[in-house]
Formats: sequence, C-alpha cells, structure tokens
Amino acid sequence: METLYDIRKIMELLPHRYPFILVDRIVEMVPDERVVGLKNVTINEPFFQGHFPGAPIMPGVLIIEAMAQVGAILVNASRSEEKRKELIYFMGIDKARFRKPVVPGDQLIFEIIPIKRRANVFKMSGKATVDGTLVAEAEVMAMTGESQ
Repeated sequence: METLYDIRKIMELLPHRYPFILVDRIVEMVPDERVVGLKNVTINEPFFQGHFPGAPIMPGVLIIEAMAQVGAILVNASRSEEKRKELIYFMGIDKARFRKPVVPGDQLIFEIIPIKRRANVFKMSGKATVDGTLVAEAEVMAMTGESQ
C-alpha cells in the first residue's frame, strides 16, 4: 500500500504521542469522503503486558480509539489550514461491535466515512479489518474546538 501520510505527518495532524498514538500510516484520503489508515499491532505495545499475559489481545476500546484517530485525520483533511489548529474531541460511540480478536502480528486497516456534519460536530462510520476480515465496527462522533 502506498503511504500518503507517514507517522511524521500524522503527528503534525494529531496531538497524540507514544504510547497513545495508534495510527501508523494513512494510505488513502479523499477529503469529506473517505480515509483508510493502518495500525501495525506488535507484541511491544504496552497494553499487552496486562491484556492478557499469555494470551495477548488488543483491547476493544483501543481499536475504537485508533478508529477515532483515523477519523480525526479525515476531519482535519476536510477543513481549512487555519481550522486544523483546533483540537478534535472524541464525543461518543454508537453501534460498536467486535467480531474477532486482534493479536500481535495483525495489521489493522481502518476505513472511515463521514455520515453527517453539523457545524463543528462530525459523525463517522468506521470499519476495522485484518486480512480482509471485519474485526470491529462503530460510529464515532467528534467535535472541534479551540485548543487550551
């Protein structure tokens, strides 16, 4: 897959840093329409120390967080350069479903599409797959606001 945004560019667009930045690359981007991002899941992730020793599984809430981060990149790409300085706040989750465990060695592919936008509030639909198999899906909501 071609890389449109590498981790350096992603870190320009998101305020998250290790260990909470959960997006490695953006491979497709059509502002206002669609984004595809990926996360390489490795045994070095700090959450695997406790979730679960001997049977490491990526926590579902972190899969949703990674999905929301990819969605925030779509929101930023769809706004003016001036507006990209505003923080994007995660507001809510609807229709979250987890279909299959995500384990070290997996590559999560996130596809996010906008559902609706009202002023500074965005609702997006997200799907996470591993090797073409759906592992999680959700609708996520975010709002933009001035940084403090």
